[in-house]
Amino acid sequence: MSETTETLRLEPNPGNICFGCGGANDFGMKLVFEQDNARRKIVGRFVLGPRYRGGAGMAHGGIIAVLLDEAMGKVCRFSEARAVTAEMTIEYLKPVSVEKEIIVEAYEEEHLRKGRNLFHVGEIRSGEGQVLARGRGRFVIVEPKQPRNNAA
Repeated sequence: MSETTETLRLEPNPGNICFGCGGANDFGMKLVFEQDNARRKIVGRFVLGPRYRGGAGMAHGGIIAVLLDEAMGKVCRFSEARAVTAEMTIEYLKPVSVEKEIIVEAYEEEHLRKGRNLFHVGEIRSGEGQVLARGRGRFVIVEPKQPRNNAA
């Protein structure tokens, strides 16, 4: 890991059209996360709002999947590799409010790596810390991350 700061803010990329994290998608979520290098975790805090409501006024299950996929996908940054989601399972444990703050957190599954496969875990918790949803994902490395050119 080449990042020197303990926490790095991951803003939406203005040239990326990704629904979850891109800045160039007018209908996207434009999710902002923090990369906690000391704890090797990705963390986001969100109040979703009524736009992402499903049945009974709670967050739509697909939006919950997007949040977990985005957070777990960003964990690949710790492996310095570009990887894509190959599999994801989600446990929907409790309804997720669209009106209250939620915390989305993801991390490596005990540094588990098999060949080109990375395994990550994500959770969505209420502001009080109750686990509302949990996901596990397998991500396949498609290419090593290119080193940044810091030349002026």
